Amino acid sequence: MIRLMKQDELKQVMQIWLSANIEAHDFISTSYWQGNYDLIEGMLPKAEVFVNVENGNINGFVGLMDNYIAGIFVAQNARSKGVGKQLLDHAKIIRNELTLYVYQLNQRAIVFYEREGFKITNTGIDEDTGQNDYEMAWHRK
Repeated sequence: MIRLMKQDELKQVMQIWLSANIEAHDFISTSYWQGNYDLIEGMLPKAEVFVNVENGNINGFVGLMDNYIAGIFVAQNARSKGVGKQLLDHAKIIRNELTLYVYQLNQRAIVFYEREGFKITNTGIDEDTGQNDYEMAWHRK
């Protein structure tokens, strides 16, 4: 079931955020993600955060800021089981267009988004990490 995050679920969502970032972005130091934990924890309540809940446990979430996907994060034990696709499909239902940024070294994410209809629209460099990234976009047909 996908629904809006409740305020008392923020800590659980943040643990998924931290572990997913560390595991998916091994080309960025763990200390970078740990150092941004408090910043993201303060920003998440300002976004629309939809959680995927199964058997009472949150196993992933998507954060939306207008038409921008701030990220899709899935708990390690729920990866490759369709959770990310379910979250993205939900975002596609409630938005007519979506954009996001993805690190160029995160090939798994790039393949996922391209398979789901996203196109690379721009290349750049993430100023915070110095990593090359892509801007990707999806539009309802």
